[in-house]
Amino acid sequence: MLLGAHESTSGGLHQAFERALADGAESVQIFTKSSRMWRAKEIAPADAALFQEASAGAGFAATVHAAYLINLGCGPGDLREKSIAAFVDELDRADRIGAPYLVVHPGSCPDKASGLKAVADALDRTFAAHKGKCIVLLETAAGQGSALGTTFEELREIRDRVHSPERVAFCLDTCHVFAAGYDITTDRGFDRTFRKFDELLGIERLKAFHLNDSMKPLGCRVDRHEQVCKGEMGPLPFRRLVNDARFRDVPGFLEIPPEGNRASLQRLKRLRAKGQPIRQRPSARVATPTRAR
Repeated sequence: MLLGAHESTSGGLHQAFERALADGAESVQIFTKSSRMWRAKEIAPADAALFQEASAGAGFAATVHAAYLINLGCGPGDLREKSIAAFVDELDRADRIGAPYLVVHPGSCPDKASGLKAVADALDRTFAAHKGKCIVLLETAAGQGSALGTTFEELREIRDRVHSPERVAFCLDTCHVFAAGYDITTDRGFDRTFRKFDELLGIERLKAFHLNDSMKPLGCRVDRHEQVCKGEMGPLPFRRLVNDARFRDVPGFLEIPPEGNRASLQRLKRLRAKGQPIRQRPSARVATPTRAR
């Protein structure tokens, strides 16, 4: 696995690569604009060229994460129209800098069935308006509130409904799937989880990871990131992931306060170098993911 982190773009988008290399990263994730704003100034050709030059110098591309305001699962109205317009812009910006992937949270909706359909419809409208190369990665959700994409079945339903499924793949957040009830902290649970992912979504469509431990226990449906190996999940799932041949050259990003990036990346690299079994902690975890209704 190509180990990296989400890095700040303060001072210019290209600055993310300098920060990533200083942290010892082999990949990087960024926002191309404020994650809490709908609009941003256009990426100038000179800035895009500077970014691509920095990418070439670092030896890896950047994955982009879409703004948090976007909700592709909401019903008709102003928020939906603003979300789709903002998402089209996100794809345009990602293509402008040569990013291969754009990660997005599917969104939320009180009615699960209509929400999943709304996400697929929003993706269809987005793809009709944008003909670029960037692939959309739907991110697994922790299950807070009315979040969509909490189970693999929900993500499968979204992709099955999209008219251009080849433009959709997936990003798995370890904290989120753990919070949703997928126990990847034992060898048996890890194998079962990824076997199910492969059956429902296709392991070849898993294009990125968010490598986060969890502050909260299994099945809590609360999204609270912790440094890898320092939370409720422990080292086993991260040791398994970074040494899994199926995920060779797949980027994995930390999403924690940046001051923890270097130590956490070093921890992951040690697990990758050892590649040996880790004693499992005693566990009586039995939570299972909530099914789509």
